[in-house]
Amino acid sequence: MNGVPFVSPQAVPEGARGYEDFGGSVDRAMSRSTPAWVPSPKPEAGAPNVILMVIDDMGFSDLGPYGGEIPTPHVEAIVDDGVVLNNYHTASVCSPARAAILTGVNPHRAGFATVAGFNPGFPGFALELGDDVLTLPEALQGAGYATFGIGKWHLTRDDATFEGASRESWPVQRGFDQYYGCLEGFTNFFAPNRLVQDNTTVEVERYPDDYYLTDDLTDHAISMIRGLRTSESEKPFFLYFAHNAMHGPLGAKAEDIDRHRGRYAEGWDEVRRARFAEQIARGLFPEGTQMVDRNREGGYEVEPWQSLDEDSRARFERYMEVYAAMVDNIDQNLGRLLSVLDEYGERENTIVIVTSDNGGTAEGGPEGTRSYLSQFINGLRLPEDWSRDQPIETELIGGPRAGVHYPRGWAMASNTPFRLYKGSTFGGGVRAPFIFSWPARLRNVPAAERVRRQFMYATDIMPTLLEACGVVRPSERHGIPAKDLDGLSALDQLLGSASNEFRMTQHAEWNGHLGLYHEGWKILSLRPGPIMDVENVTWQLYEVTNDPAETHDLAADRPEKVAELAALWERLAWENTVFPIADDAGLVFQIQPRENARFSEPLVIRNGSPTVERHRAAQLIGLREFRIRASVVAAGEGVLVAHGDQCGGYVLYVEDGRLVFEYNEYGVMRTTDAPFTASGPCEIELDLTFNRDEFYLDVELSVDGVPVASLRRVMMLTGLAPFTGIDVGIDRRGPVSWEMHERHGAFPFSGELTSVRYEPGEPAPYDAGRLAAAAFMAAHHYD
Repeated sequence: MNGVPFVSPQAVPEGARGYEDFGGSVDRAMSRSTPAWVPSPKPEAGAPNVILMVIDDMGFSDLGPYGGEIPTPHVEAIVDDGVVLNNYHTASVCSPARAAILTGVNPHRAGFATVAGFNPGFPGFALELGDDVLTLPEALQGAGYATFGIGKWHLTRDDATFEGASRESWPVQRGFDQYYGCLEGFTNFFAPNRLVQDNTTVEVERYPDDYYLTDDLTDHAISMIRGLRTSESEKPFFLYFAHNAMHGPLGAKAEDIDRHRGRYAEGWDEVRRARFAEQIARGLFPEGTQMVDRNREGGYEVEPWQSLDEDSRARFERYMEVYAAMVDNIDQNLGRLLSVLDEYGERENTIVIVTSDNGGTAEGGPEGTRSYLSQFINGLRLPEDWSRDQPIETELIGGPRAGVHYPRGWAMASNTPFRLYKGSTFGGGVRAPFIFSWPARLRNVPAAERVRRQFMYATDIMPTLLEACGVVRPSERHGIPAKDLDGLSALDQLLGSASNEFRMTQHAEWNGHLGLYHEGWKILSLRPGPIMDVENVTWQLYEVTNDPAETHDLAADRPEKVAELAALWERLAWENTVFPIADDAGLVFQIQPRENARFSEPLVIRNGSPTVERHRAAQLIGLREFRIRASVVAAGEGVLVAHGDQCGGYVLYVEDGRLVFEYNEYGVMRTTDAPFTASGPCEIELDLTFNRDEFYLDVELSVDGVPVASLRRVMMLTGLAPFTGIDVGIDRRGPVSWEMHERHGAFPFSGELTSVRYEPGEPAPYDAGRLAAAAFMAAHHYD
């Protein structure tokens, strides 16, 4: 007998590896072995699809079912087979709200005390989801669901969003099979500064003239669903659709704006009155409920519409027409999604939730703004001639050439009938619409029974959906024990099989604004300013069961109740990682890891490189002097370097034999140029140095060390400007100079450009308290 002698069938010998958990049998020959397969996870039979739609910065009353006059027929249609909540609460700003929604864990315990932008080094301020925080898509993915993420993420710190950063807190690593959207807090609706698909930045030189972000996001959501159904006819899906709308800068398609012309001529006071009347008629609040008076708190106050001059009313009316057009467009795109479900016969067994991350925002200030990014530095004592608005034609408001936001009077109307706005713990900050539709379980609910009145919080969404989908939440994530849920399932209450209150208590804190709901009572406190005394809090007290709009402060009448609830808030704050509170608001932004200092070291960007991401680019120029050196080998025409977009930035280019530098002061252009005759190698240098007036710079342009042009006293780009990163040899996406863009598009440099070098100078020697105030305001608006 030749070869290896035959070995008779036998058990796997001792010492063999890789067979420990195999369910079949193994012999040396496959023909004598028995196969076995590890079963793939499968959802329960009949498990529903889920569409969880979170709209950004939309107030309680903007949708039709909540009293709004904006036509939203597709939202109304899902209410026919669903219910609305009148007592749903959320966190007062976006990142904490999104963390609560997607994890079922209270915001601070999930690591999101505030905006996903910084890293001050405390447990509640991790500002990324920890390894022990399980997400809703992770739980559903593990149970056999397809999981799709669309739109705004904002659960990744700024210092982890650029190309060289770890992607462990990006959406695909947190449970999504596919993702398409924006990692950051906001973007431009006509030319997004950065879109990400799965783990890769989408490379775009120039967006089509008819591009609009909400349409694009919906296109990708539909494509994901169609792709799934092409290969898997029965696998249920979870679609997390996080709209960038209604976050600023506001922008809408012209045809959508036109549909709302003249709708707001009567002003915010009348719109608010009409919305509240409709809310009463729809049963959201009982007859006799009081609406809070016009906001009058210092820094939050709203002027009577009739006190405004004619020009202001015309401009303010236009802002709201744009806002309404954006809501309208969301509804249109919801209709497109529902049509796809109908096409596949899946509408009946699809849960659709429509909600908002927080209340409507006052970031536009008392008069609105046509200079959106300048609003992010409102907390500073700026020079008297510093403009927080720009004299852009009213007809351009809402289009691609202007970064705008509506006045806070319209935010007051958006939040009808509640007080104040996003960021506060009053109802205007934390009460949001919540629509739950499931035709298979809620078909043709009588109108009189569609309002659910139980208190519900953002953390309750995850356990509610897991129960509806028949999924048991895993106790571990990647082998690490998962943090316990704080949320409670509201499924019985939503379906009407239970009418009792299921949640009796919920604490709140953001940036020193405090709040607590407990058994129909609520205490809250507004942060008094950038500096606060955390040992001495002034509480207000409301009996919100009978006074949902918080019109009567009972603190002076019931000091014992205030003391009881304040003690409860203190206990819950410690139990939920709320402390430390930033008594000096600037500390959140001043305390950063030492390793982040490397971001302000000189950087060489080679021609042909992708765009340097916004946050990474900002460290090179923010609140400091800086120098830019462009190394040209052979002359040509086109852009040498560009940083920013229509909301603020700068661009250096060669055109028609001239070297041109354009500086976009938050929407207003400053330009200088000089003849450019170099035919061979040369060094072009831009020096931006401090002007004697704080928050202004002087610009000098040189060629081979010889000054050729200058600008004096340009407004420093700070806060969140520029919001588009650095391009070398081209101006991608949103243009710094609209006129240049119209002539040449992205205008790639036709000569030979080796690289551009950024040399950051020393930080501005400005008062630290003023810089803290700037950071405080920027964070408040950014989220």
